[in-house]
Amino acid sequence: MLVKQQTLQKPVSIVGKGLHTGVEAELTLRPASANHGYKFKRIDLEGQPVVSAIADYVVDTSRGTSIEENGVRVCTVEHVLAALWGMGVDNALIEINAPEMPIMDGSAAPFVELIKEAGVIELDAVRKYFEVKERIVYADKARGVEIAIFPDDHFSIDVMIDYKSRTLGHQYAVLTDMEDFEAEIAPCRTFVFLHELVQLFYHKLSKGGASDIAIVIVH
Repeated sequence: MLVKQQTLQKPVSIVGKGLHTGVEAELTLRPASANHGYKFKRIDLEGQPVVSAIADYVVDTSRGTSIEENGVRVCTVEHVLAALWGMGVDNALIEINAPEMPIMDGSAAPFVELIKEAGVIELDAVRKYFEVKERIVYADKARGVEIAIFPDDHFSIDVMIDYKSRTLGHQYAVLTDMEDFEAEIAPCRTFVFLHELVQLFYHKLSKGGASDIAIVIVH
């Protein structure tokens, strides 16, 4: 069965502080045409430059995902992008009047609610898929990170993390149905270990941090 691409029915906005910059930002999600994908527009900059949300433009993943195109950067994009994809939105223009997305409660849930407020409509174009024909693996041995994708007849994601923390322990999650995204994945919040806060403050990060936007773990 061919699945049609989708976009938003109307523009919707949300306001909040950036987690690391502490700068108040207004983010507006706008409908976009077929095959547009996700694009960020920095309306606070001269010429309102656009940054395409593609993997090739990822420049930093240290404490959030930052993407950059032609010298223009947008930061902490992971929650809004997860919400768009998780709610089945293929095309959207994301306007932002600051360098960083608002962190809100530290999860994708506020953006999910924003998308539900806007509504989602079909476009007259078929959704395109990347077909996995062989096992693909990326590993960073120094950081103990590995990502693998395998051919399968259905979509599923399995994730495991282990920070060697007695408090946190092993964390394991599985997503086999995108219908579960809103209830099971979107509310998952940013977390930080207490000992990391000193380093974050030293590097002038987490300026917009507060106890109601992240889970602080003591171990």
